[in-house]
Order: sequence, then C-alpha cells, then structure tokens
Amino acid sequence: MSDKLERYRSKRDPKRTPEPVPDAPSASPGGDAFVIQEHHARSLHWDLRLERDGVLVSWAVPKGLPADPGTNHLAVRTEDHPMEYLTFHGEIPKGEYGGGTMTIWDTGTYETEKWSDREVKFVLRGDRSAGRFVLFRTRDKNWMIHRMGDAVRDPFPALEPMLPAERARLPKDPSAYAFEFAWGGRRLLVPIDGGRTDAAREHPWLRELAESFGSRSAVLDGELATLGGAEILLFYDLLYDDGRSLVEEPYTARRAALEALGLSNAHWQTAPSWPGEAGPVRQAAREQGLPGVLAKRLDSPYEPGSSKAWLFIPA
Repeated sequence: MSDKLERYRSKRDPKRTPEPVPDAPSASPGGDAFVIQEHHARSLHWDLRLERDGVLVSWAVPKGLPADPGTNHLAVRTEDHPMEYLTFHGEIPKGEYGGGTMTIWDTGTYETEKWSDREVKFVLRGDRSAGRFVLFRTRDKNWMIHRMGDAVRDPFPALEPMLPAERARLPKDPSAYAFEFAWGGRRLLVPIDGGRTDAAREHPWLRELAESFGSRSAVLDGELATLGGAEILLFYDLLYDDGRSLVEEPYTARRAALEALGLSNAHWQTAPSWPGEAGPVRQAAREQGLPGVLAKRLDSPYEPGSSKAWLFIPA
C-alpha cells in the first residue's frame, strides 16, 4: 500500500515547522470532513482540503472559492495533507515550505457526488462556504473550481465615481449634509476581490491593503492627495462590502460601513467627515490652503457621474 503522506513529509522537517508530521494517515470519525485555510504565504491563497481515504486531498485556490457560477477560479492540486491539518493554524517559519501565516477560514463536513481523477463534485456544509462545487482538470492538467447554483453575492457596481456639482454657497440646510475637505488630489476607485486589486498595477503598495481584506470583497472610493510632502490615499466612501452592493444605501450607512473597516496605514487613511459642520469645516479648509469643501447629502445613494446630492463649495 502506497504512503499517501510521503510527499508531504518530504517537504517538511518537524524540527523546523509547527505543522503536524504524522507517521501514517488517520481517518476522522465521519470520514467526510473538510477545512479551508487562509494562507498568507509568498502570495495569498486559500487551501481547500477534503478528507479522502485517511488524508486531506488538497488544492491551493489563489482567489478563494468562486461566489458566482459565471466565474471559475484556478485550483492548484497540491500534496495530500494529514488529518491533523483539520485544526492546524499558526505561523510556518519564513524559509520553510509554505512559510507564512495560516488561519482556519472555514471547516465542516461535505458530501461527495462524484470523485474521479479528472472531476470532483461535492457539497460543502460549512458556515462560510456552503454550496455545491465541482473541481475539474483542464487540458493542460491544471484544475479549476466552479460554483454550481446561484451566485451568493451581488455583482460589483460599475466603477465610475460620483462627482459633485459646484456651488458658490454652502447649502441652506447644513444639518442634511456631511462636510468633508476637498483635497485637490486624484480620484481613485479601488476594487478588492480575492485579496487582490487591479489598482496595485499602478500603485504596488496597495497589494498590502488588498491582502489585508482576505476573502472580503470591497470597492472603495477615495482620493490620492499629497499631505505633508507625502502621497496618501484618503478613502471617503464604500460602494461594495463583503458580497453586498451599497450603492443604493444612504451615505450614512455607507460611511458607517467604511469606518467599521478601520483603514489606517502610512499609505492610506479614512478621510474625516463632519455631519452638519458647514462653517467650521470651510474655515479649516481655508486655513489649510485646501481647494474647498464637499457637502454630501446624508440620505443620498451613490450615483455614478455628476450628482447634485454632492456639492463642491470653494474655500
């Protein structure tokens, strides 16, 4: 009988890694366990492991499980892992195989509908990953994973910013608005999905922000501005969060969701906002040499293109 863990053990030294390195496979009581681990290694990915014949048959999924049946994700077949990996989490030392932080993203049981050398069809029963999936091999022997059934999240909104109308005077009813600084920078919408963002092509430092979101999807609206001689990305709106579109939500709800993210770093911050504080914010903008202020209606949805719900008032 072949040793299904031989390849696994050959890649690991139990004296150098906290990972379990058992001598032989061992089955769980039910024989149908699974685990998905979020793995911040050289590149962020998710490890899907399905129990089969005393081991965890494993695939690395760079973008995580697909939420939409219209989009398949790459799934790289890796070595079988021991059953002890069902509960493993921790730090694999840098320089070791798979070095980085590993956390348990979801765990539970699954039902096998089909299992062959080229196709694995199954139903996951976990807290975060419930649903039917199929893993299938392509012509070049790579694997892909496909979600079967309905999408489990809203589609991403169109990536077009909401633009303010210009006014010379502050609104007559300031209590209906939140007031923010106009920074005089460049608008930037940042879509994040699967721990990655296309905005990192132009701004590589945004890879760190995207990875920090893990599997949480988002679309952030902000502005690249120069403050104190340094460029910083100031976020002031959230269009999409964790699989749900927020564009129809009022500004107050979007703002609360944005602040709950706690975005704070040397490269990015959540821009301040002051509901009802028209005069003081405009005065502060003048004193700081900023172009002006933005007045945003508290009850307004996010409307791509020019909108009278947002007003730019020169300082």
